[in-house]
Amino acid sequence: MNFIAVPLIISLLTGGISTEHSLKTTKSKTNNPMEQILNIPAKDQQFPELPYAYDALEPSIDKLTMEIHYSRHHKAYYDNFMKAVTGTEFENKTLAELFHDMSSYPVAVRNNGGGFYNHYLFWGNMTKGGSRLEGKLMDDIIKTWGTVEKFQAEFSNAAATRFGSGWAWLSVDAEGKLFISSTPNQDNPLMNIAEKQGIPILALDVWEHAYYLKYQNKRVDYIQSFWAVVDWQAVGKRYEMAYSK
Repeated sequence: MNFIAVPLIISLLTGGISTEHSLKTTKSKTNNPMEQILNIPAKDQQFPELPYAYDALEPSIDKLTMEIHYSRHHKAYYDNFMKAVTGTEFENKTLAELFHDMSSYPVAVRNNGGGFYNHYLFWGNMTKGGSRLEGKLMDDIIKTWGTVEKFQAEFSNAAATRFGSGWAWLSVDAEGKLFISSTPNQDNPLMNIAEKQGIPILALDVWEHAYYLKYQNKRVDYIQSFWAVVDWQAVGKRYEMAYSK
């Protein structure tokens, strides 16, 4: 598995698009999922639509939190990323290329490019009512951690113990093996500054704005509720694509 080439060919699917929210966004110029987000030049990135209604993930994530998180926080990361790259010598770099050499780029690109992409993945790995974990991903989770429950406990601990703001991740490493990690702020495992690099297939946002309105300081309760809305079908599809490369 050639990790250097992997970010250039991985695609992350978000599923169906909902128009039940009020924020107007522009659809991607392409209908080919293999060309979405990571493989589009920075200057051509567009703000993606949320793949469900604001209230679709209740009670795990409440409607107001979702609306603010998506339409203000995520949108701000996108807007500031576009400002950071437009008119620069690296505006034609794809998001994957920027992440691969992130240590070479300004902090504004790191923070806002990460925030833009991380939220895209986060929305895409959740769905109303969740979906069933099965197939190769389930088998390999059990092979790696012993049980699904042990995997969830370790992932939850990575999210709960991330000091300050950041993310918890399930990713695939250069040997095709699953691993759990967490990153600060808006960093992610695709960036060359990550402690351990890999292809992320599951993301959990543990910034306070992701949960504070409903859970206040009870991050652990928010993490526990997250498992009820995980779209394992989407995560499994990402895993199969990452593993096959």
